[in-house]
Amino acid sequence: MSEGLPLLILFGSQSGNAEDLASKAAKQGAQLGLSATVKGMDEIQLGELPGFQRVLIYCSTWGEGEQPDNAEDLWQAASADGAPSMAGCHFAVCALGDTSYEFFCESGKEWDGWFEKQGATRLVPRLDCDVDYDKPAAEFTNKALSHLAAVGADGVYVEANVGTTSGGPSATQPQSTDESATIANEVELVGEGVEELLSSGDRSLDILFGSQSGNSEALASKIAKQAKSYGLEGKVHDMDGFDFNSLAAKKRVIIVCSTWGEGEQPDNAEELWQFANSDAASSMEGVHFAVCALGDTSYEFFCESGKEWDRIFEKLGATRIVERLDCDVDYDAPSAEWTLEVLPNLAAVDSTGLFHEDMVDSINQLASGTSGAEGEDGFAVPSIQAESIQVEISVFRYDPESASTGSDSWACVFPGHTSVMEALRAIKATHDGSLTFRDGTSDDPSTAISVNGRLVLPGRSRIDSIVSAREGTARMRIDPLPGSEVIRDLVVDHWPLERKRESSEPWMVASTREGFQAPQGVIGTMHSVVATRLHSLADYDSAPLLHASSDAVPYANGFLGPAVLASSWARRCDPRTAPERKDSIEAIIGSKNGIKAETDLAPISRRDGYAGAVSEGLLEARTKALENDSFNGLLGKHVWWYCWTVKSSGKVNDTVLYRQVLGPIGLLGNLFSGVTARMVLGFTRTGGSILNDILGMVAPPAGIGKMPRQFNTSVDDHHQVVAIFNEMDGRF
Repeated sequence: MSEGLPLLILFGSQSGNAEDLASKAAKQGAQLGLSATVKGMDEIQLGELPGFQRVLIYCSTWGEGEQPDNAEDLWQAASADGAPSMAGCHFAVCALGDTSYEFFCESGKEWDGWFEKQGATRLVPRLDCDVDYDKPAAEFTNKALSHLAAVGADGVYVEANVGTTSGGPSATQPQSTDESATIANEVELVGEGVEELLSSGDRSLDILFGSQSGNSEALASKIAKQAKSYGLEGKVHDMDGFDFNSLAAKKRVIIVCSTWGEGEQPDNAEELWQFANSDAASSMEGVHFAVCALGDTSYEFFCESGKEWDRIFEKLGATRIVERLDCDVDYDAPSAEWTLEVLPNLAAVDSTGLFHEDMVDSINQLASGTSGAEGEDGFAVPSIQAESIQVEISVFRYDPESASTGSDSWACVFPGHTSVMEALRAIKATHDGSLTFRDGTSDDPSTAISVNGRLVLPGRSRIDSIVSAREGTARMRIDPLPGSEVIRDLVVDHWPLERKRESSEPWMVASTREGFQAPQGVIGTMHSVVATRLHSLADYDSAPLLHASSDAVPYANGFLGPAVLASSWARRCDPRTAPERKDSIEAIIGSKNGIKAETDLAPISRRDGYAGAVSEGLLEARTKALENDSFNGLLGKHVWWYCWTVKSSGKVNDTVLYRQVLGPIGLLGNLFSGVTARMVLGFTRTGGSILNDILGMVAPPAGIGKMPRQFNTSVDDHHQVVAIFNEMDGRF
């Protein structure tokens, strides 16, 4: 091949975008017979420019219409007196900028005007690119190179030659196979293969978290660990004290941010947010980003902080790689799904900042095909498998359209280690596509169901550990959670539980407390024993599961339930909670729909999935509620008087209860057992009036206001009677 026509490609770049376009143009120019020399504007002297007949410029704008750092000196020289003439030079300018700034593409406009002023010939109109510059810049490059290639060796522009090669191989002369392969290789990205892409160049992924309670930080750490499977080096950064302008040199950024109070940034993010909105913030051109916002739909400004970060990155010129995710309080499942989408997309961004969308699927396949369990010492987590078992699976069915209920059964063969969730998925995929259940990760709390009477998370429960064998056949009965309205099949409505949680006012009102001065500011202190206990009080795997564990939930619609009460009691015991807030929490716990409505704590304490401290905390909450109202009210008065009866008689048995209903026969015994004193002072075991209809006149004085109806009458509030005995079990 003969030597091509010389072409000078200059770039003025702050974040690397202009340099990347210049490099691509040089490779593309070779196919048009152009021998390109790519130089940064800080690599050439102004006096060298008149020696070039063809000049292509890519220049971004920095800040408020300023030249990028590597172009500033050259521009100062060009603006000074005595600048050289550029007559005989043919040029084209591609300007990069951001329309959200006042001086859009100002630097490129300045170079375009300077070349024209100095006598150079503009071959194609200047292109002013916004942040989404890839497609228009590619079209401009094709057009500009075709026109520059039409400038002959004598410096004369021949428009008729636009679109044909010159100075290189003839347009009609076929290239050899080797030459074609060489040119093709030049325009291909280095590291075309997926594996090479994931292992070459800068593979860093910067993850910033803004967190008030620690959820965002934990999620950021989890994403960083997963990033390794996609060939990325995850680095987690606290927003507090982070250098915002350092992001301008990054290629991949993830923001995980929670919202505090009424749409405010969390404490550790406030200072960085203020800087990002100042004039000192750098342009984010060339940065690919994604935002995961954590919030609570019960607040007006849901996920507002995350939305703000999403907008500011876009405003500063960064490229959104996937749509923002706005998470409610149950964020585990949606954030996990979002992570599986965002990581392969960010992994497809190469070290130059170019996004290879066509490689996303291949990266996903490669990531899912790696074990991820092998360590440096060669150890791999073994695959634990069990023998296949035949099981008869019966599933509750409900059709809301016809309001019909029933059950369907399937005889299946599964490996024993198969989870209940996997079994449901298999049935849906191979037998009945209409089967409806909540699908999710193994620890998704919303997937809870009842299997053979046990309340479980199906993703965590193996078939061989939960089936019941009768007459040699393994059976598994799957039902929706009790105590909740069924929407369809196994799907129940969790919204009433959310409304109850909202009514408990679960937000934090902090008090002034001791702390110490740390490098990042003042941090409160707490003894490790207290912190451990606080964590254990609300340490349960699934709020819907704990809620359904209560025997009172199906019969008392207003009852807040053990999940809400356990969390409320944990906040009440938190030394960081303000005194006035503790009083309001105690009022909620002691209300008629609070802990007094719980009939029996035994089913709650028996279920696996949370620490014993949860049921112990509920017992403490009930004791505190009774103490706060001085044992007033129907239930409290029962307990208080019964305690005095036991203390005076020294007996803890049913005698002290039933002897009061024996009438005159038991009167003498009542005198010596303490029951008479209880009756005289007005204690009413049934909560009724002092005189109990005619019965009090028939059998005085033992029947005066002290005897329940004895003739097979029902007890409407049976849970209160049960609660008396439960309270005694806890006190004695």
